[in-house]
Amino acid sequence: MEIRTKHDYEELLKAVTEPVRGMLQENVSRPRAGSSAAWYSDAAAETETFARPLWGLVPLWKGGSCRDLADLYLEGIKAGIDPDSDGYWGECGDCDQAYVEMAAMAYGILMVPEILWYPLSDKEKENFRTWLWQINTHAVCDSNWRFFRVLVNTALKHVGEGYSDERLAEDLARFDDFYLGGGWYMDGPQHQKDYYISMAIHFYSLIYAMFEDDVYAERFRERAEIFAKDFIYWFADDGAALPYGRSLTYRFAQAAFWSMCVAADVRPFDISVMKGIISRHLEDWMKAPILDNGGVMSIGYKYQSLLMAEHYNAPGSPMWGLKVFAVLALDDSHEFWSAEKAPLPELESFRLMRRADMLVQRSGGEVYAYPAGTHDALGCGHIPEKYLKFVYSTKFGFNVQFSDLSIQEACGDNMLVFDVGGVFCERRFNYSFSLSESGLVINWSPMRGIRVSTELTVYRTEDGTTRHKRVHRVESEFDCFAYDGGFAVACRDMDECVSGAEGAEAWARNSFSECRVVSESGGAGTVAVSSPNTNLLYNKTVIPTLRYHVRRGVNVFETVVETK
Repeated sequence: MEIRTKHDYEELLKAVTEPVRGMLQENVSRPRAGSSAAWYSDAAAETETFARPLWGLVPLWKGGSCRDLADLYLEGIKAGIDPDSDGYWGECGDCDQAYVEMAAMAYGILMVPEILWYPLSDKEKENFRTWLWQINTHAVCDSNWRFFRVLVNTALKHVGEGYSDERLAEDLARFDDFYLGGGWYMDGPQHQKDYYISMAIHFYSLIYAMFEDDVYAERFRERAEIFAKDFIYWFADDGAALPYGRSLTYRFAQAAFWSMCVAADVRPFDISVMKGIISRHLEDWMKAPILDNGGVMSIGYKYQSLLMAEHYNAPGSPMWGLKVFAVLALDDSHEFWSAEKAPLPELESFRLMRRADMLVQRSGGEVYAYPAGTHDALGCGHIPEKYLKFVYSTKFGFNVQFSDLSIQEACGDNMLVFDVGGVFCERRFNYSFSLSESGLVINWSPMRGIRVSTELTVYRTEDGTTRHKRVHRVESEFDCFAYDGGFAVACRDMDECVSGAEGAEAWARNSFSECRVVSESGGAGTVAVSSPNTNLLYNKTVIPTLRYHVRRGVNVFETVVETK
């Protein structure tokens, strides 16, 4: 599927939102997208399912060529804000999930008030303001969530309603605290740096900059331009984005930053380059089975999978990815629609991103990221696998653990996994790290009684191959075993996968990729057949792996990993 014209973008959005029509017709303010659950209430999940399509529909309406579903949404808002309605969205508390969804509604009020605000009666406007105002009387999470309150107050301000100037000033100032320089923020005090920086903080900040003309608006535009110079390295030549970090079930949102840059007239690169990134990204996703049998965007990544989900992923959550359609707000004559889909500009083979704590390598059109793994504290699902592997790749993806009962179920690609009495322990705690243009050193631990210092050196190679070496210095209080995994190689029925192990090496290859691991310190090669549905890209994988015998005291293990 080629995505080039405004019509192409519109038709794709209509296709992925069409199931919403039936949901709204069944319950206009609290539609249901599925039967799984998140940590918040089912009622909150229904509000989420109502609100998240607005991230795509609002710019569609703003662009002027279609008002699909607009009447249903206006009726849904009337019911959701009415305390006497069965569809009322309810009273809120501290860090309430409803605040996330208020941001989408504020986006609508700002962009298309003629659809979502002005048609309301005076009583309905008061109901809407009262419901939104709750975000000003309760705490929000100290993270990108503060922008939800910024957007709500900015929206109220722009339609002439009372707003909290105090809260607005407080929240905007907090993002100066989060700013690290070089275009990078941390998403809250935990120093989290992942896609939320692009699809949340920068995305919302540019919405603010579209409607305000103050020192923060100028600052947000400048920071977005700087950030783009790093963020472009996270995208492969074919449009795929780097699978790394949490909330990957939002899929398209990985490229939402570029769409909002275009919509807000921020030009870190030529508009044809940004169009190429966005269009190829969407085309890449359209090759994957990401919709369920009812046409609803499923929880998962390149296929449906609850295993990789966070505890805040409800059935409607993936529709946050519709943020990528911000470009639809552009009118038909905008140069974006006639621009070519330019390839990526010439980029360096290696990019040291100190503020993101990672080294990024580009090889054969693919992306390989070597992060220090500084984020290990957030308990929302498979955090070690999403942040603490030695390498992440657009070509191989990564696995999440199925259980800790065997190396096959531990799924330890690009991790040193310890077998302690039959319990398989992955990297869990980080103590310190250093980062350079050739690699990194990480001091970490999987559990009490074992401490590891890993020196990872990345070699400069050609012809689409990669090679790096890991030297692990392991101090253990007891004897055990350790498995050093390479990349997870796709081994589905159509992949023509073969694998094997001999002596101190193991390998696996298919019709489009290969990984080989070699021990330079006495390890034994083996191939771990991953539990199905554990890799984010491929539902069946094998991992060439080295098994080391850990003796009580100090051990040094050396592993070389090569890919094609």
